[in-house]
Amino acid sequence: MTETRLADMIVPTKFNKYVQTLSTQKSELFTSGIITDLTSVIDSEIEGKTVNMPFFNDLDASDSEQVLDDSTDLTVGKMTTGQDVAVKLLRGKAFGTSDLAADLSGADPIDAIANRFADWWNKRMQTALLSTLSGAMGAASMAANVNDISGLTGGAQYFDADSFIDSAFLLGDEQGGLTGVAVHSLTLKAMVKADLIDFVPDSQGKLTIPTYLGKSVLVDDSMPVSGAGATRIFTTYIFGPGAIGFGEKSPKVPVEVERQALKGMGQEYIVNRRQWVMHPRGVKWLGGTQAGVTPSNVELATATNWQRVYDAKLVRIVAFKHMLAS
Repeated sequence: MTETRLADMIVPTKFNKYVQTLSTQKSELFTSGIITDLTSVIDSEIEGKTVNMPFFNDLDASDSEQVLDDSTDLTVGKMTTGQDVAVKLLRGKAFGTSDLAADLSGADPIDAIANRFADWWNKRMQTALLSTLSGAMGAASMAANVNDISGLTGGAQYFDADSFIDSAFLLGDEQGGLTGVAVHSLTLKAMVKADLIDFVPDSQGKLTIPTYLGKSVLVDDSMPVSGAGATRIFTTYIFGPGAIGFGEKSPKVPVEVERQALKGMGQEYIVNRRQWVMHPRGVKWLGGTQAGVTPSNVELATATNWQRVYDAKLVRIVAFKHMLAS
């Protein structure tokens, strides 16, 4: 009987596109609306280490209009530009046939393997994004977008509706643009206990999507937590639509299948490589500590690698640091 090999089943280009599509379909980050598509920018800029994203600054609201008359010409105001810079992330993963044994024994092994990769990539992309947010929101220039009540006392250090509203209003008259909130499950537990969570219908009409003060709730236990016990400090992120820019372009060789005949009874591997940008819009990557071609998650989480370039109110992200009442 002829042996069925990974190389016989997997068409690299089709497999890679399938995994990419599955990743976006499965990710709450993509379905929440907080991610905007930067594909057109990535296509032209992906070859370097960073991606330049120029933008026009708002017109200066302090400039007054001119009163018209028959003898005075209008003065031409100046429109200025700025430069947002995102960093390219290049990552890869290899699975061997021993890792994929259960998938290969199923009725549709390729679908099962693709789902395995998509689930794995979702977790890794989310981890990279949380590292990015930790660094970007920790930058000195982002202080106006951070509400840290964890050092207060007398109960003022705990998450509640008032402190959440205070956080959202760091953006002033732009706070209405904040539509989502990402929390740790223990923070969600506090919300539920306080009867602060409502549920809205999903695409099938079932009341399964949690909302808080009209904002959709994403729950992830990899959300930042520091300290221990009753003094743990939780970070909650409040987002607006398009707060995170995402774009992906396949590397030169995105998928490879290899067989090593001399390894035991023979071993097969499938390798998946991806390169993408997942960038908080308006916070420029400086990359002073970047040692390699692409930054590690530790480097992404380094605050000195980031600098705000948008007006603070136009960066549609707020970091809310708090404790939880026992």
